[in-house]
Amino acid sequence: MFTNPEQFASATKALFEFQLETFNTLTSKAVQGVEQVVALNLAAAKSSVEGGLAAGKEISAARDPKAVLAVAAAKVQPGVANAAAYNQQLGEIIADIRQEFTRAADAHMTEAKNTLSALIYDVTKNVRPGSENAVQIVKTAIDNAFAGYEQVTNATRQAVANVEDQLAKAAAKVEPAAAAAAEAVQAAAAPAKKTAKK
Repeated sequence: MFTNPEQFASATKALFEFQLETFNTLTSKAVQGVEQVVALNLAAAKSSVEGGLAAGKEISAARDPKAVLAVAAAKVQPGVANAAAYNQQLGEIIADIRQEFTRAADAHMTEAKNTLSALIYDVTKNVRPGSENAVQIVKTAIDNAFAGYEQVTNATRQAVANVEDQLAKAAAKVEPAAAAAAEAVQAAAAPAKKTAKK
């Protein structure tokens, strides 16, 4: 495939440029993901503070303990919904980053394998007799390096999938627990309301 050193240098340069482009794409996506998470956290914090202030005003305006419990019960369910929405948005951001990283890694791996295979073929096609063992050692080392890279890539994908699973499990546990807490607060407020009516 490569008949002269210029073609070899050109292929090497193209591979390096592709690696640099992949790195820039991944870095850009990582920064974008961090920006999205920061924006999500700021919005959640702002919403939480505003909700807390509003609840504080309503609780301070309440005339008796029964009214305080009623206000607290009314505020639990929106808090649960906000937590669920936060978890969903965070999961979407992580899934988007994972998808972009996977796409870039797969494209890079395919391109690198093709270019390196062509380079190895070109370099080894005119090997002097007796050098076959050295060539085989180089080929084996490169194959092992690619196998190691694929293992790291697969481990990274599995780790990201585990994080997504943990987020889903946490969200599944938070919603019922918060709903149960809301029901408990409402149940505690119900006898107080009955007593107030008497």
